[in-house]
This record gives sequence, structure tokens and C-alpha cells, in this order.
Amino acid sequence: MPLRSGFASIIGRPNAGKSTLLNALVGEKLAIVSRKPQTTRNQIQGVVNVPRKGKRPAGQIVLIDTPGVHKPLNALNRRMMKDVYDALEGCDLLLLIVDATAKFGTGDKFVLDIVKKSGRKVFLLLNKTDRVEKQELLPLIASYKELHDFAEVIPISALRRDNLDVLLDAIVRALPTGPQYFPKDQITDQPERFLVAELIREQVLLATEQEVPYATTVMIERYEEGAKLTSVAATIYCEREGQKAILIGKRGETLKKIGTAARLQIERRLNTRIFLELFVKVRPGWRDSRQFVEETDWHKQLERMSTGQSLAQRSEPEE
Repeated sequence: MPLRSGFASIIGRPNAGKSTLLNALVGEKLAIVSRKPQTTRNQIQGVVNVPRKGKRPAGQIVLIDTPGVHKPLNALNRRMMKDVYDALEGCDLLLLIVDATAKFGTGDKFVLDIVKKSGRKVFLLLNKTDRVEKQELLPLIASYKELHDFAEVIPISALRRDNLDVLLDAIVRALPTGPQYFPKDQITDQPERFLVAELIREQVLLATEQEVPYATTVMIERYEEGAKLTSVAATIYCEREGQKAILIGKRGETLKKIGTAARLQIERRLNTRIFLELFVKVRPGWRDSRQFVEETDWHKQLERMSTGQSLAQRSEPEE
């Protein structure tokens, strides 16, 4: 029986559970997760190899996690929404994930319109059903079926992994016959440096409130792998001196807390000892700088590190 393979893009509003679903299906933490909206800023690919079972063929699913669909207000938001639209191109299947506990609103209509215009086959995933009464679920499914001709409507709980076996089975059956895109032992296309930067940013999100989490980004400046120890230097960029003070904290306590928690997460993910240095720098209005935002892309970061250039050398402040 020939292999089924293809690309399935996960799309939805912020906090619908896209990254939680990606991590649950892959079985590893590839995407950082927090309660704050717009946690995911880049496309993240996760590879799931599904064995043959009965009449179902074996499959390789390349999942594409995307930023939450939102109104772009600055260069960072526009880059994030570009990643969303790019994920619609060339994919074999769209997984529209919806928070089943939230009322359908204008934001949901906006996402649904994007999905309809794509012309792709769409699965509707009603997430967080562990928090919905059973008698409410059937009317909810019926109301969504009136909005679009979904190929499948599958209630799930990504957090509790409920019904994910049904989802995987349906995805494999919906994919075309195709090649094995990735080796069986590879679960993502993201380099370790990107994963490290994201794990640091996750701890920034968890340790700070108000505007600070959204005004920060993390760049890896040095990444040196040794036999027993990997040495990492990273810079947390923010937009104002007040934000820098919050990130550092009294006597450096907040930065130390972020660094310790991030180091433990990185060591667990990479299965090696980590020496982590963190620095905080102010870059006024970086979210509005198209040039700087482009530099935060991991492809650009790899290029910069390969030439030994720092971010400051490559990306001077715009006038």
C-alpha cells in the first residue's frame, strides 16, 4: 500500500490551541505555548510519521503551525500574517482550529473567509471540548456546518490529547500518495538555534506582563556546540528603557529567573548541558522596522552567525 504524505497547515485565531495541537501530534515540544495571544510568530513545521493500520496506509504528515490570524498593526504583525498566507499556498489540507468554548465573532468570520478563499480542503477542529458540555457539542457542530462545507468536523482536546488518533487517521486518508519528505528520525525543519531562541522567549512571556512580552524578541548571538557543553549567548531586545528595567529586575533577579528556567528547558530539549548568557538591549520601535523584523527570521540569523556578524552590524536603526 503506497505511502500517503503531504502538508497540513494549522490555522486559527490567537489562543485557539494551534501550537498545543502541533506539540501533541508530534509528541515533542516544538512550539512554545503561553496564555498570551500571538505567542507564535513564525511558521513551525512538525513531522508526524503514522504507521500502517488495517486498511489505512502509512503516512507522513508535515504539519505547519502558523501565527494566530489577527489584524496587522505593525511590521511584525504584517510578517506574521504573511506567514499565515504563505502556509495556505501549496498545502494539501487546512486544519481550521476553533476554540469551542468561545462564541463565534467577527474574528472567527475573518479566519473562515480566509479559509474559504484558499479553495483548499478543510478540516474543522473544535478544540477544548473537555470544557464543553456534551449536549452543547452537537448544536455547535451543526451551526458550523451551515457556514462551510468542511471535509471533516472533529471535536478534540489538544491539551488532553482527546480524539487525536481519529484526527491523525482522517488526515492520512485525506492526503495524496506521495514521497517521504523527511527522514523518519527528523521531527522538524527548524534548527536548534531557533528552538533555543523560542524557549528563551517563552520564559520572557511567562515572567512578564502588560506590554513587555509583545515588545520583546530574542536573537542568538553565539551558539557553540561542545562534546559535553553547548555555550549560548542571546540578546533579548525590547523597545524602551522601562521595559529593559522590568526584564532585568531588581538586582537582576528577573533576568536570572528567565535564564535559569530557559536553560533547564533547553537542556531538556537538546539533552545536553547548556551554558547560557543573556543580555538585554533597547531597540526603539523595532516592531515597526521592516528591516529589523526580517532579521529576526531564523534563516537570517543563521546567515548572520555564519559570517560572524552581530545584529547591530547587519541592521542599523532606520531613520
